[in-house]
Amino acid sequence: MRGLTDAGPGAGRRAAADRGTLQAAFTAVAVLAALALFVSACGTGGTGARDEGPAHAESVTGASVSPPASPSATPDRVDAVQLVRDDPSVSAGVKRELKPCIGDEYPVDVSYGDLTGGSSNDVVVNVLTCGDSVGVGSYVYREEDGRYQNVFKVEEPPVYAEIDRGDLVVTKQVYEKGDPVSSPSAEYVITYRWLASGRFTEEYRTRNDYSSVVGGDPTETPETG
Repeated sequence: MRGLTDAGPGAGRRAAADRGTLQAAFTAVAVLAALALFVSACGTGGTGARDEGPAHAESVTGASVSPPASPSATPDRVDAVQLVRDDPSVSAGVKRELKPCIGDEYPVDVSYGDLTGGSSNDVVVNVLTCGDSVGVGSYVYREEDGRYQNVFKVEEPPVYAEIDRGDLVVTKQVYEKGDPVSSPSAEYVITYRWLASGRFTEEYRTRNDYSSVVGGDPTETPETG
């Protein structure tokens, strides 16, 4: 029983003192933790966790505005020979020239590009002669409702059409009397542009005159008297 008696009043006072010491220590730790949070908040400009918001928003925004992959620029190829053959606006004379030159090779040049602002590429077809590759007809076909429609044609040989920076450029050679097929006297270069009304209009034309000296046979020697 002495043990119990000895642990009475004196032990109670010591236990109370120990509890006071632990409470003071906990209080000191809490104060230090609060002070650390306060200093951290001051170091971030007083905004605390709100400073993380804009950074997160920017990363999401950047991901959402990534540019989409560019569509393929490769145009759908068409059967240009059949296109001309089935075209009722093409003259019978041009269709007669539309025959194979060697094997199954036809004298046809085909170009694809945007001339009319349609949903598909326009098709420019030049029909040539087999022997000397003289252009006998030039045509532009525009895709409308799943079908290609003829929206331009020139059948005044020699003629050749091509796409130049969104414009249709037609070259027509001029022959004077006595000019060989290989040596025209001049050429007209005519630029056409597509109108919103649904047709091509001539923008401007130039004439280039060729020298009669250029292209002569260099083996020929002038006659002397």
